[in-house]
Amino acid sequence: MLKDTYCGDLRAEHAGDTVKVAGWVHRRRDHGGLIFIDLRDSHGIVQVVFNPDDAESHAVAHRSRSEWVLAVEGVVQERSVETRNPNMATGDVEVIPTACEVLNESATPPFFINEPSEVSEQQRLQYRYLDLRRPEVSRVIRLRHEVVRYIRNFLSDRGFAEIETPTLIKSTPEGARDFLVPSRQRPGEVYALPQSPQILKELLMVAGFEKYFQLARCYRDEDLRANRVAEHTQLDLEMSFVEEEDVMALVEELYTGLATAFGEGRLATTPFPRITHAEAMSRYGIDRPDLRFGLELVDLSEVFAASEFQVFAGALKASGEIKAILVPGQAEMTRRDIDELTEIAREGGARGLAWVGLLPGGEVRSPIAKFLSEDELTNARTATAAADGDMLFFVADQPATVAASLHRVRESLGDRLSLKDKDSLSFAWVTDFPLLKWSPEEDRWDAEHNPFSGVRPGHEPLLDTDPGKVMSRQYDLTLNGAEVGGGSIRINRRDLQERVLGLMNYSREDMQDRFGVILDALQYGAPPMGGVGMGIERLIMELVGTDNIRDVVAFPKTSAGTDPMMGAPSPVPPQQLAELGLQVIPGVEA
Repeated sequence: MLKDTYCGDLRAEHAGDTVKVAGWVHRRRDHGGLIFIDLRDSHGIVQVVFNPDDAESHAVAHRSRSEWVLAVEGVVQERSVETRNPNMATGDVEVIPTACEVLNESATPPFFINEPSEVSEQQRLQYRYLDLRRPEVSRVIRLRHEVVRYIRNFLSDRGFAEIETPTLIKSTPEGARDFLVPSRQRPGEVYALPQSPQILKELLMVAGFEKYFQLARCYRDEDLRANRVAEHTQLDLEMSFVEEEDVMALVEELYTGLATAFGEGRLATTPFPRITHAEAMSRYGIDRPDLRFGLELVDLSEVFAASEFQVFAGALKASGEIKAILVPGQAEMTRRDIDELTEIAREGGARGLAWVGLLPGGEVRSPIAKFLSEDELTNARTATAAADGDMLFFVADQPATVAASLHRVRESLGDRLSLKDKDSLSFAWVTDFPLLKWSPEEDRWDAEHNPFSGVRPGHEPLLDTDPGKVMSRQYDLTLNGAEVGGGSIRINRRDLQERVLGLMNYSREDMQDRFGVILDALQYGAPPMGGVGMGIERLIMELVGTDNIRDVVAFPKTSAGTDPMMGAPSPVPPQQLAELGLQVIPGVEA
């Protein structure tokens, strides 16, 4: 063997051992006689000391350069006390070589691997195989492996069967565009890459497996963002004969274990808080609230019910609402900061952001104070528990606009004022989602999550009389304001599934064409079932503290959806297109 020991595994107890190590030259230091090489492999770095007395090995070290690949045989010895390096796991020892061989030379890398440096993301991804050599990058990928191994062991120990589902399936869009794969054997027809294994895992429950999981690759042809990529991995699991609490308890146990094992003591609270969808929207303006800080939205519609301030009065007259955020100690916030927050509120649809600074001594700093009565200001202070020195921000508009605008303002304040505890992993369950939401553009009902979520017991009659009030059996898990996954108890009756799809304006023919396999299967004794899909990348993002999902993927695409390393997507030879019966029109974008 070229190596029998990993560089990073050597410790003081190995002193006197003869070992074979191999890896990359991390650093080389020539002291005019002794040459020191830090040799790096997948487990870490060890110092190798080349003495001129060993002319052959010394000559190899003399010509070696960064990122050359070396094999070294030598004796481990303890360093002298004054030369030990407490910043290295192997800092108490070094290797004195008896033989050294160059296994491969290296061209000069396009960026530093042995120290932090400013490198564009485009260049990092173009040379991703070199970027992954950097310890801070490879550490994240290894953490991902450990997390996935923990998940596999956890579920296998609890009787789950890991079953792979196909990645060439029928196109049944679930809210995003499918990636399509043309069929050569059936010209004019296509497969789709799955957005999730939703239907397939339900079929496994119908088949009688009862407990299934997989680490599933999922694909969505949609615009990419910092926390979204075209292909991702999710923990997909399904269970039979369960209710909401059964699934949530299992997932909570799993994620508590993951946070304890890999979160470096940052788990905030257990059991995880539970918050209803209505409460989340009311208090935070979003259904994935960050519970690491306050700044909750407060409804002041009653306080200003008789207001003569036209902005407030007009919103209430149009069936809108008025909500505020109290920001302690920020009464004298700069106009520049206020203007920036106003622009952020406008991104959520608000026409502006009203504000009142409560200065010490009862003085009020505000461009709208002259339009508000003393009673209104006093009642607003009471309703928000405001004190001298605090700032109030208001938005008056339709509920959806108020929520979207003040959520953005709240999130920005959380960052600006350093209110988010970076050392906390704050999980929360969001429950009691509406089953359906009205789509004015399409003039029909649409699924709040997906059309397979179950209907809360007792709510079936509302499907005929008031679909907007039907509650689903959906549950989402959030972490530090990000949705890390979710699921539901499913519909397991054909008649009920058809009623829900009918409300979404599917004809009988459309239902059978798009969802016929699951509709047919539900006729054959489908058990009560429920499960989740949990995003692996989003969990790892929170564990390592990054806001860029590409940091936790071994070979990611750019934000434009391209792969600069492989050169994808790319044209293909005309012959390949002809075999598929395709013609590509360059330059046409969706």
